[in-house]
Amino acid sequence: MTAHIIDGKAVAKEIREKLRNEVAALRARGIVPGLGVVLVGEDPASKSYVTAKEKACEEIGIFSDDNRMPASTTQQELLALIARMNADPRINGILVQLPQPKHIDESAVIMAISPEKDVDGFHPVNVGRMCIGEKAYLPCTPHGCIQLLLHSGVKIDGAHVVVVGRSNIVGRPVAILLSQKSPLGNATVTMCHTRTRDLAKYTRQADIVIAAAGRPNTVTADMIRDGAVVIDVGVNRIEDKSKPNGFRLVGDVDFEACRQKASMITPVPGGVGPMTITMLLHNTVESAKRANGLA
Repeated sequence: MTAHIIDGKAVAKEIREKLRNEVAALRARGIVPGLGVVLVGEDPASKSYVTAKEKACEEIGIFSDDNRMPASTTQQELLALIARMNADPRINGILVQLPQPKHIDESAVIMAISPEKDVDGFHPVNVGRMCIGEKAYLPCTPHGCIQLLLHSGVKIDGAHVVVVGRSNIVGRPVAILLSQKSPLGNATVTMCHTRTRDLAKYTRQADIVIAAAGRPNTVTADMIRDGAVVIDVGVNRIEDKSKPNGFRLVGDVDFEACRQKASMITPVPGGVGPMTITMLLHNTVESAKRANGLA
């Protein structure tokens, strides 16, 4: 058996085309969805990610307010910028790229963003709403994982999902969403992590494995059953002298080995990554609708 590759780029393109049509309809009514983007410092990965998000906004017609700030920016200056965007009716969503420089309290930054403009889904108000099944901006990567499954025809309802990872950004929220009684869930979920004893005992039982541990080769071929669906959220840089930049990107899953046993699997890159940005766009459009009484 060789697994079907779940093409995150293709699924993202399909969803973005629908969003582009929605934005065009909103613009025809004089409504221009806007995303405020803040990047503090010169971290190469963060710069690349923010640039990709700004390009995606442009492609579907979202207004992007780009704010690049030096690493020396104070917390007070950053919070003042967030306050300005909270009050700006042109801005429907606010994205402050993480991680922040060490002298800035990331929790304070997240708390400063209005829950109505928290399109990352990180504010405690939105996290709480998500946990009890109320309308909320869903965190982008977990929501993207679930949309990949749905668009690939994977049956989530009644499935046993093992999530490997317990971060507040991916592991916990995706476990919560999948376990809820909703079109996104109804699964039986086991949440594990890198300190779980005999991790393979759990992953071998899974219909769906979601790897989000942040460590290469956390999930190997002997840890999944034949025909399982594998979603790899990890993005890790490992040394590769054959590459011009001296490294290559890999996930948390031993891709080449696992694809020989799985029925479906996501690659890294090109799997979950494009969906994260796409769900950010989705949340921004949704925020614009809510702000104008259309959702």
